Amino acid sequence: MTDWQQGGFGLYLHWPFCAAKCPYCDFNSHVAAQIDQARWCRAYLAEIDRIGAQTQGRILNTVFFGGGTPSLMAPETVEAVIARIRATWRCANDLEITLEANPTSVESGRFRAFSEAGVTRLSMGMQAMEDESLRRLGRMHTAAEGRAAFDIARAHFDRVSFDLIYARQGQSLEAWERELREALAMAVDHFSLYQLTIEDGTAFGRLFAAGKLRELPEDELAADMYLRTQEICEAAGLPAYEVSNHARPGAECRHNLVYWRYGDYAGIGPGAHGRLTFDGRRHATVAPKAPGDWLKRVEETGTGEAPREVLSRDEEATEFLLFGLRLDEGIDPARYAALSGQSLPNEALNNLESWGMISRSESRIRATKEGRAVLNAVIRELMP
Repeated sequence: MTDWQQGGFGLYLHWPFCAAKCPYCDFNSHVAAQIDQARWCRAYLAEIDRIGAQTQGRILNTVFFGGGTPSLMAPETVEAVIARIRATWRCANDLEITLEANPTSVESGRFRAFSEAGVTRLSMGMQAMEDESLRRLGRMHTAAEGRAAFDIARAHFDRVSFDLIYARQGQSLEAWERELREALAMAVDHFSLYQLTIEDGTAFGRLFAAGKLRELPEDELAADMYLRTQEICEAAGLPAYEVSNHARPGAECRHNLVYWRYGDYAGIGPGAHGRLTFDGRRHATVAPKAPGDWLKRVEETGTGEAPREVLSRDEEATEFLLFGLRLDEGIDPARYAALSGQSLPNEALNNLESWGMISRSESRIRATKEGRAVLNAVIRELMP
């Protein structure tokens, strides 16, 4: 078995457009007055054909439309892309096709069409459950619109997930607990719960650098929010299967599991990354970020990718460690040794175990709840 097969094979498609740029967002997203949907559709289909020809014989496990705001795509575009995907690869019987959506009234009206096009899972950018926070986050929907969109999504998709951001400006631990319990009462089966991080190059990053982004929680309060989140979600039957992701058993995001279990995935679209194994070596793929550049490159050269890079054994092993220890299930140390050519350092493992940061058996190394709260430090201890 080639290493990537232990994680599966997925396809990521990046739609780079949004109706507005959120001040905290550092994703590759752009606001455009006009979008030629037919032209973009042709480019996606051409890229599917190109990568499909290189990966024939593989079984495709998952598809993920990310962005940007993929729910701004014409349903006809989504339908054409899914039809081409199914014609290109052998697909798993339980192929999961996720589409990210924003809960504005305009986009929620498209949910039925996306379901009919073949999307099986909707991931909604709820982000907050009250209006003042949504305004501060630059979101274009109200809390009531978010709840209504969730109800509509539930009517058309068996699986609906949504995101929330905590450790926001002026947020107390008690306020976050109330908000999280309110979200849990909506009978959701998957949450992505992220701490607000201030990224360079964003509007929040510029405000923070100028000393104008006030009322952010102190690190200790943010850490308390993280730990309380774990407790509340676990008690509600949605334990953390990954650092920031909670699900009822069986409702995990399978596409993200391909990443975290270090499978292979093809990336299509502006700024999309991929990992593809050929002849026993894993290749890193990346595409130009600017939408116009990517589109022109596909049309004029027949590929949306920059030249591929072959990863070294050390790079593969490091990525495997970085991704795998995010998961509650942890990693197989034998797989790490096969990738890197050496075992994880035993002294570091002993130290981390004695500090309560990891648990281990012969076939598994897992970060504990305490270890996942400081995961970067745990991983640094294990790096060669």
